[in-house]
Amino acid sequence: MNFPKNLKYDKEHNWIDEKNGQAIIGMIEPSAKKTKEFIFINLPKKGEKIKKGQTYASLEAVKWAGNIKSPLSGEIIEINMKAYDEPSIINDSPYSAWLVKMKISNEKELKELMNSQEALKHYEKEFK
Repeated sequence: MNFPKNLKYDKEHNWIDEKNGQAIIGMIEPSAKKTKEFIFINLPKKGEKIKKGQTYASLEAVKWAGNIKSPLSGEIIEINMKAYDEPSIINDSPYSAWLVKMKISNEKELKELMNSQEALKHYEKEFK
């Protein structure tokens, strides 16, 4: 399992790259690889305000469909149109095929995220 050290993680299968009050958010590699090939994605609109724990994305694969909950509260400032148009890139390169960029509204929530070692330990049992 690959959890890059420069990113943070939550327990909802998200990776987070935070800089200067903004976060780039995507799906962790073990989840993306396990699901095989995404065929549809629904993302929020630019300007939409999302709360931590609220569904911000819906994904569908050939034999799976599910929602992804936001790791942070904030306002969507950009969505990845390439991932929207071609969702299978999430499976191929989950750490470069981000889903949304967000302006963080509650920076205290960053303290609840895991580092790469904590994420590896947390997800070990799920992805054996």
